Amino acid sequence: MFNQSAPSWQSAPNPVPLGMNTDHYPHWPAGLPYTLSPPKTSVYTNLAISALRYPDKTALEFYGRTLSYRQLQSEVDALAGYLQRVCGIQRGDRVLLQMQNCPQFVIAFYAILRADAVIVPVNPMLLRDELQHGVVDSGATLALCSHELLPELTPLLTASPLKRLIVACYADYLGASTDGVPRWLLAQTTLQADARIIPWADALGAQLTPSPHTAGPDDLACLLYTSGTTGRPKACMHPHRSLMFNAVTGALWAGGAAADHVILLSLPLFHVTGMQISMNASIYAGATLIMMARWDRDQAGRLITQHKVSSWTCIPTMMIDFLSNPHLPDYDIRSLRRVSGGGAAMPAAIAQKLLDMTGLRYMEGYGLTETIATSHSNPLQRLKQQCLGIPIFNVDSRVIDPEHLNELPPNEVGEIIIHGPQVFTGYWGDEQKTREAFVEIEGKSFFRTGDLGYRDGEGFFFFTDRLKRMINASGFKVWPAEVEAMMYRHPEIQECCIIAARDAYRGETVKAVVVKRPGSTLTSEALIAWSREQMAAYKVPRIVSFIDALPKSATGKVQWRQLQDAELSQ
Repeated sequence: MFNQSAPSWQSAPNPVPLGMNTDHYPHWPAGLPYTLSPPKTSVYTNLAISALRYPDKTALEFYGRTLSYRQLQSEVDALAGYLQRVCGIQRGDRVLLQMQNCPQFVIAFYAILRADAVIVPVNPMLLRDELQHGVVDSGATLALCSHELLPELTPLLTASPLKRLIVACYADYLGASTDGVPRWLLAQTTLQADARIIPWADALGAQLTPSPHTAGPDDLACLLYTSGTTGRPKACMHPHRSLMFNAVTGALWAGGAAADHVILLSLPLFHVTGMQISMNASIYAGATLIMMARWDRDQAGRLITQHKVSSWTCIPTMMIDFLSNPHLPDYDIRSLRRVSGGGAAMPAAIAQKLLDMTGLRYMEGYGLTETIATSHSNPLQRLKQQCLGIPIFNVDSRVIDPEHLNELPPNEVGEIIIHGPQVFTGYWGDEQKTREAFVEIEGKSFFRTGDLGYRDGEGFFFFTDRLKRMINASGFKVWPAEVEAMMYRHPEIQECCIIAARDAYRGETVKAVVVKRPGSTLTSEALIAWSREQMAAYKVPRIVSFIDALPKSATGKVQWRQLQDAELSQ
C-alpha cells in the first residue's frame, strides 16, 4: 500500500534496521532520503574537485584578501610537496596544527591530508606543558604553527618527538587595507636562524610537487583531543570516511552549504564544528568561506553586511553576545537565511529574541568530538527550542539506563548512545578507554556519549546534563542545564552557570554563578525571590554569586567544572 507519510523513493530503498527508532521519520527534512552514501575518497579530494569545478570562484576571504579555489589547491599541493620531500612526512605520520583561524590553517589542514598524513589540530591557547602531552602522545615530529606560538612550541624541539616547525604569519595573508583588521593580526616577525624553524613562505616558495595521493576512506585522517573536562585529554581517531560523512551531511542538511552560499566562519577551526560544518562542508560544496580570526561581535556584523553572508554556524554564547550589541541596528543582516549551532542549549529567551529581530529560527544540533560534529539536528520545518534534534542520515541513536544498559522508552532520562558512520574508531593508544566507550546492542556497537537526555514521543532528543553533572538535593535530582535555561529568562542576567554547593542539611544545594548585564542592580535576594516564581522549590538556587565573567574554553563553552571544583575546594 502506498505510504503517504513518505515518498516511496524514501521508504522502499531504506529498510529500517532491527530495533532502530523511527519515530522521527514523519518529521524528516522534505526531499531528503533517510540514508546517504558518501564518496569513498579522501577529504582532500573534495578540494581537488571543487578546484576543478570552480577554479576562479572565491574559496576563502580573510580581511580583504581572497583565495580562489585554484589558488587554494595550488598552495595546498606545494606545501604537501614540502612536507613529503623536505620534512620526510610519510603516510600515517602525525603532524601538529596550531593556529588561530586563518587561510594558512585551511592550507595546512588540506596539505597534511594531501601528504597522506594525519592532522593533530590543537587549541592555540594551550601552553607548553599542555602541548607536550599532545606531541608526546601523538608522536608528532612536525608542527605547522603561527608565529606568536613559537615561545610555547620551540622548547619542545628538544623535549619531545618534535623535530621541525613550519611557521606562518597572519599578516602575510591580509588584504591591502588595514581598516577594521584587528591590530594583533598586523604583527610581523623575524624568525631566529634555526634550521629546525622554517618560514611558511620558504616552504611554499620551494614549489615542490607531492607524490601521488594514496590515502583512502579508511586511512586515519585526524587525531582530535577531547577537552579533558573529565580527565587527561584523549585523542579520538577519525579516518577520512568519518570526516567525509559529516562534511557531506553538513552541506546537505537544511541546505547548510551550496556553491553559491556565503558562509561566515566564527567558530575555531581546531574544533570539530568549525572544522566540519563550516570549513569542510563549505569546501565540499564549493561555497565561499568568510573567515574571522577570533570572535568579535562588531566584526561579525560588518562581515555579514559586507559579504551578504547567507549561512552562519555559531554557539549560543556568540549569539547572546551578538544580539546584545547596541550597534546591531547599524548592520544589515537580512542576507542570513540559516543560523545554526550547538555545544549547549540555546536559551529560549535568546532564541525568541533572534526570531523577533531577524525572523530566523536558530537550528540547534548535537555532536561531540567523538562524532566529528553532528549526530543529531533539528529539521528545518520542525525546529524545537532547546532540543538536540533528530538523528541525522544513517544514525541509530537511543537512550539507555547507564547502569543496567537496557533501552529506555520515550520521555525517560538516560544516557544517549550513538551508532553511525561519523563515530570515531577509538581513543589513540588506549584500548581500555575505547572498550569502555562502547556498548553492543543487537549486534551493533554504540558510542556511550556520557550525556544524559531523553527522546520525546516524536523521536526528538533532548539534553538534560552530563552523566556526572547532577545535583542531589535532599534526594531530589536537579539538572543544572535545566535551571540555567530558566535563569536566562531574567532580563538582567547575561550569563549563568549552575553548580552544586555543599549543604549540611540537604547534602547538596543549588548555587548560581551569575554575570549581570551592564548597569544591572540585581541582588542575590531579588534573584532568589524571582527564581521561586519560575521553578520548583528544590531547583531554586539557595546561593547566588556574582562575577564579571564565566570561565570559557577556546570554543566558547562555559567551564562549569572549573567553577564546581573551586566551590568544592572551599
